[in-house]
Amino acid sequence: MSSTSRPSAVPAVDPEQLEDDELMRQLDLTAQGVQLARQEGRVFLRFSGNVAYAGQNVAYDLVPAYGVLAKASKWRKMDVATRSATLRERASAAAADALQAEVAAFVVEIAEACADCDIDAAPFLDALASMQLAEPAAIVFDRLRQRLEHAVEREMEEQHAERTRQSINLAEYPATFDVARRIKRRFIAVLGPTNSGKTHMAIEALAKAPSGVYLAPLRLLALENYERLQGMQARGKPLAVSLVTGEERRLVPGATHVASTVEMLDTRTEVDVVVIDEIQMLADRDRGAAWTAAVCGAPAHTVYLVGAPEARRAIEALAARLECELEVHILKRKGPLSMEPTAVRKLGNLRRGDAVICFSRREVLMWRDMVTELGLSVATVYGNLSPEVRRAQAQRFREGAADVVVGTDAIAMGLNMPIARIVMTTTVKYNGYEEEEIPAALARQIAGRAGRYGVHEEGLVAGYDNETHNVMRSLLKEKPVPIKTNGFAVAPTLEHLHRISSVTLEQSLAKLLKRFVHNIDVPDGFFYPRITEEQFERAAWLDTLDLSVAEKFALSLVPISSKVPSLQRAWEHWATALAAKKVTELKAVQVPLHYMSLQEVEDACRLYSAYAWLAYRQPEHFPDTELAQQLSRQASDRVDSLLHEQNSAARKRQPKRFRR
Repeated sequence: MSSTSRPSAVPAVDPEQLEDDELMRQLDLTAQGVQLARQEGRVFLRFSGNVAYAGQNVAYDLVPAYGVLAKASKWRKMDVATRSATLRERASAAAADALQAEVAAFVVEIAEACADCDIDAAPFLDALASMQLAEPAAIVFDRLRQRLEHAVEREMEEQHAERTRQSINLAEYPATFDVARRIKRRFIAVLGPTNSGKTHMAIEALAKAPSGVYLAPLRLLALENYERLQGMQARGKPLAVSLVTGEERRLVPGATHVASTVEMLDTRTEVDVVVIDEIQMLADRDRGAAWTAAVCGAPAHTVYLVGAPEARRAIEALAARLECELEVHILKRKGPLSMEPTAVRKLGNLRRGDAVICFSRREVLMWRDMVTELGLSVATVYGNLSPEVRRAQAQRFREGAADVVVGTDAIAMGLNMPIARIVMTTTVKYNGYEEEEIPAALARQIAGRAGRYGVHEEGLVAGYDNETHNVMRSLLKEKPVPIKTNGFAVAPTLEHLHRISSVTLEQSLAKLLKRFVHNIDVPDGFFYPRITEEQFERAAWLDTLDLSVAEKFALSLVPISSKVPSLQRAWEHWATALAAKKVTELKAVQVPLHYMSLQEVEDACRLYSAYAWLAYRQPEHFPDTELAQQLSRQASDRVDSLLHEQNSAARKRQPKRFRR
């Protein structure tokens, strides 16, 4: 069968289109640059032409103000006479002249706007002939104005990003600490597991120095070592020591030593020795920047870096970068730490001297009740408690008034207790985003609290159930993973934000923080910008208020939980009052502490502490610092009392044969 070629397909001829084209020719509109078009179910006129500007012709092909004639279905039903009349009316010379004038004015507007911003106008003006929209020219103009606005925003963003990069170079971060840069510093790393005596070694050296500062990760640790230093002597005299935390100041005239939280380091006052505790916190996602600042800015001739062995490489990298001499001491645990042969399995197998570890307040209180029902007395420790309450609870255990400690991993840092055995109820913890197995470093730190040197011959560790027991065994066998040797977190300071603001004229805290994170110069990544998600979320809300950058920055850092509605409302009230320039006096919560639940008293304590923190930074608007501290102490006492009452009540419900 022979193949035959088929004729190519010929487009179908639309008789309605032919009829319209003929009508346009009869009215002589096509010769005048007018087209009749169909698009998007509408029939409309399109005028083409050009306008002269700055020696150039700018072509356009646009729909005039009344150029949309009808829907396609309606136009189809019109007779020829009606169509002709409509075309003569809408395609008049007056309509063409009006569009010409509109285009001319728009061309001048865009050209001048582009010249002001140093942007090429051609892409916007060329679009007048190429966009081919079925909408009136006014809408096309608005779209092109939006394009230009976005282009200007992009151009300004690029300029601001470049200016930000030029204004802050993180490679130069250490040089921003004038005193530390000026003096010759020596680092002494004292590294070892829990119960290795590393903090004792550093504190002894600190006490012997003519002046010095101890930096703690927690208020509790700062308070404990403040009291410890007060009891020590140098050159035959008691040390004069001050306490400085975010929420409290105990300033002693002529003090030679200071115990402080790490964020409160005074980088401008030169001292002989600085001790930076828990140096492995350099790797902490939210607070690591405070340790970076302390290492870079500690204004001392000798800086002790105390913490876990896995921080060694990071310390070596920092010492090399800062050109500081480094001496490393690796200490061993003073007593053995062993896994129990089997899991605990039953409540009845708990014994005096145990520390039962959970990972939430709810679980702690549940286990406390179960343990007290055995007839054992319990000390309770979890993160929501104030340092004063945690200390009081720990003291009860130390003095034998409590048989067992039930707590979270809060016991792993800053509480020295004669724990014989750590009993893990789980190895899964919520990390702020999801439930996950605890890292080996945390497992070692918690386990290390067992077997206090001088009290117990060894420390013991067990899981409550078989699975937890086996996981803990595996975690404690894992080799410590060294923390990273670059990417050390740097948090923005008010000076950083003011510098960015001065080159960008930006006053939004959220945008300034975003620029700090994304636009500053990070040449080699050794130092890296970091902010917390909570601070950024707060910044966006604070930007809705009439506050200065400095005021918004301070409010974004207030240590108060946004997850507790009553505390979040208090914070918002303080912010709006400051925006209105009103003085916010502190008032005790209306319900007496005696009638509050444990949770309510805990929240009241946190509220008073947060007010005190803000009062130290904005005293003219938050004047009741002393009252805040007084109310905080009263609330702490009530929390401690409630815990004791609940413990006693649970024990009284049991037969005497179960009691101690």
